Amino acid sequence: MASRNIFRHENIIRILIYLASVAVIVYFLPRESKFRYHFQEGKPWKYGLLTAPFDFPIYKSDNQVAQEKDSVLKSYQPYYKINNDMMTRNLAAFDDYYNKNKKGIDRKEYNNIKEQITEIYVNGIISAKALNDLKKNDIKTIRVIDKNVSRLKHTTNLMTVRQAYEDIIQRASEGKRKNIKDLNINNFLSENLTFDSITSQKVKNELIQNVSISSGMVQAGERIVDRGEIITPQTFGILNSLETVSQKRSGSARQQSLTLIGQVFLTLIAIGAMLLYLRMFRIEMYNRFRDIQVILLMITSIVVLSSFLSHFRVLSLYLVPFAIVPIVIRTFLDSRTGFFAHFVTITICSFIAPFAFEFMLLQTAIGVATIFVLKDLTERSQLFKTASFVLLTYCVVYVVYTMIVEGNWQKVNIEMFLYFTVSSAMILFAYLLIFMLERTFGFTSNVTLVELSNINSPLLRRLSEECSGTFQHALLVSNLAAQAAMKIGANVQLVRVGALYHDIGKLSNPRFFVENQLDINPHDMISTEQSINIIKQHVTEGVKLAQKENLPSVVTEFITTHHGAGKLKYFYNKWCNENPDIEPDNALFSYDGPNPQTTEQALVMMADSLEAASRTLKDYSDDSITKLVNGIIDSQINEGMFKNTPLTFKNLEIVRQEFIQRLKTMYHARISYPELKK
Repeated sequence: MASRNIFRHENIIRILIYLASVAVIVYFLPRESKFRYHFQEGKPWKYGLLTAPFDFPIYKSDNQVAQEKDSVLKSYQPYYKINNDMMTRNLAAFDDYYNKNKKGIDRKEYNNIKEQITEIYVNGIISAKALNDLKKNDIKTIRVIDKNVSRLKHTTNLMTVRQAYEDIIQRASEGKRKNIKDLNINNFLSENLTFDSITSQKVKNELIQNVSISSGMVQAGERIVDRGEIITPQTFGILNSLETVSQKRSGSARQQSLTLIGQVFLTLIAIGAMLLYLRMFRIEMYNRFRDIQVILLMITSIVVLSSFLSHFRVLSLYLVPFAIVPIVIRTFLDSRTGFFAHFVTITICSFIAPFAFEFMLLQTAIGVATIFVLKDLTERSQLFKTASFVLLTYCVVYVVYTMIVEGNWQKVNIEMFLYFTVSSAMILFAYLLIFMLERTFGFTSNVTLVELSNINSPLLRRLSEECSGTFQHALLVSNLAAQAAMKIGANVQLVRVGALYHDIGKLSNPRFFVENQLDINPHDMISTEQSINIIKQHVTEGVKLAQKENLPSVVTEFITTHHGAGKLKYFYNKWCNENPDIEPDNALFSYDGPNPQTTEQALVMMADSLEAASRTLKDYSDDSITKLVNGIIDSQINEGMFKNTPLTFKNLEIVRQEFIQRLKTMYHARISYPELKK
C-alpha cells in the first residue's frame, strides 16, 4: 500500500521537482577549493593569525622565473651537424675541373685557392637563414657535432655559399680575379652545416629545467602573517605560494569525486528537509505544486548566484541579497516557511563561504530581521524600510562579531560595509521579482490586493456608477468581513478585495437586484423561472467579467463561492407557496456553487448574507441583531456550507460576536437634533 502511494502521479512530480533542484544546485556548486583569503601587496592583512597548514615551497614570481630563464638561455649554444663528405667530394670535383680547364691559373695559384676552400669548409658553410637567426639571437658560438664529438665554433667564422665565394674572389689579385671566376668556384661550394633541432631542443630544455621555481620552503605551523600587518613582497610571495599549493592539493580527480559526492548528499538532505517541513507543518503548501516550485526556485536561484559570484572574489558572496528569499516567500506564503527556506539556502551556501561560521551568523540574523520587519508587504516603502533594517543588522552583527573574535573593533574590515550596502540595496528588486512570479505562477500578493482594493479602479468605479446600491452593499460586506478576518487571523486584505468584487456580475442586469431599484421591480413582469435564471446569472456573468479584467483567480473564487450551492430562498419560498401541491426542483432554485473552500470565502459568504438580511429588520435592537446573526450562520452551518473550510467552532464563535458588534455599530440609534425656536 505504501509503495503504491509513493508512485502516485503527484508524488512522482514532487520527486522530479526535488531531483531537478538538487541537480541544478550541485552542477553549479564549485568543485575546486577556493583560497579563503584576499590580499594585496602593500595592504594590511585583514584576517587573523595565519600559520602554514602544511609544508610548501615558496614559489618565485613569473617575472622572476622568466628573467632567470632568459639569463640561462644566454649561454645556450645550438647544435649543428657537419658533413665532411661534402668537402671531400667537392674538392675532388674541383681537381677534375681544373685539370680539364686550367683557365690561365697555374698550379701554385690553384693550390692556394684549394686551401682557401678547405679552410672555409673547416670553418663551416651555413644557410643564409640560419646565419641570420644566429645573428638575430646574438649567439656568438655554436656546437658542431663531428663523429659524436661536439666542438665549439665561433659564429663569426661561419659563411654562406655566397659569402665564401666572394671571400675567395676578394683574396685574389685584380689581375687574376677574372680567371678565378672562370673556374666557377661557386659550383664547388655547398652548405656542410645543418641545424640539429633534436639535440638543440634537448639541451635548451635541460637548461630551463635547471632553473629553480622556488626560493625556499615554509614548514607546517610556521607563522606567515597576522591581522593588521602590511603585506611585504616576501609575504606576498609566500601567500601566493600557499594559494597555488592549496588549489593543486584540492584539484586531484579523487578529491573532486569525493567533493561531488559530498555536495550531492548535502543538497539532498537540505532540500529534503525543506519538503519534509512542508509535509509535516504546511500540508496545504505541500499539496500545491506551484508553492513547492516557487520555494525551490528561490533557493536554487540564490545558491546558483552565490556559486557564480564566489569565482571572482572571496568576499563577493556578501553581495548576494539573501534576504530576498524570506521576503518573496513571506509575501506569497508565510513567515515560518520563508525563514526555513532562508535557513536551507544559507546552509548550502555556507560551504562556499570563506568563513562559514561568520557567514551563518550574519545571514541568520538577516533572516530574522527581515521576517520581523516585513510582516505584511502592502506598500513599496516597506521594502525601503526592510532594506535599511537589513543593512543596520548586517553592520551591527558584523562589528559585534569582530569585537568578540579579535577583541578590537578597529580591526573591522571597512570593505565589508560596502558589500552589505550593495546587498541591502538589491533587496529593492524584490518588488519586480514578486510581480514576475505573480504572473508566472498565478500568485496574488498583498501588493496586488491593495491595488485591487482601490475604489477608483475602472471596474469598481463602474460598479459605483451603474450599480450604486450594489457598490454600497459591497463596501459594507467588505468592512464586516475584514473585521471578522482580523479577529481570527485570516487574510484581511484578501477578504476585503474578495468582498468588493463578489457581486460585479450584477453589472449585466443592475435593475433586477433590489438594492439598485427605485420604485419599479422588473421581477413583477416576468415568471419566477426567468427571475431565478437572471439572479443566478450574476455569478456566471461575474466570472466572465473577472476573467475579462484579468482579476486573479483567488479573487474570482469569491464570486463563485459567495452563495455556494445555497438556495434562492426568496423565490423558493414564493414558488412553494404558489404551488403547494408540486414537488420543487431543488437544482432549479440552487446556485451552481461550489461552497466556500477557505476561511476567507466563508467570511465573505456570512457577511454578504448578514448585510443583505439586516436591511429587512424593522427593529435594530440588540436582541433582533443577535437573533439575525445566529439564525443565518446556524442555517449556513446546517446546510453544510462551511464543511470544506478550516473554520473551527472557536473561530465561528468569535466571528458571530464580531458580526453582532459590527451590525450594532452600523445600526446604532442616532440623537435627534432639537429644532431652533424662533
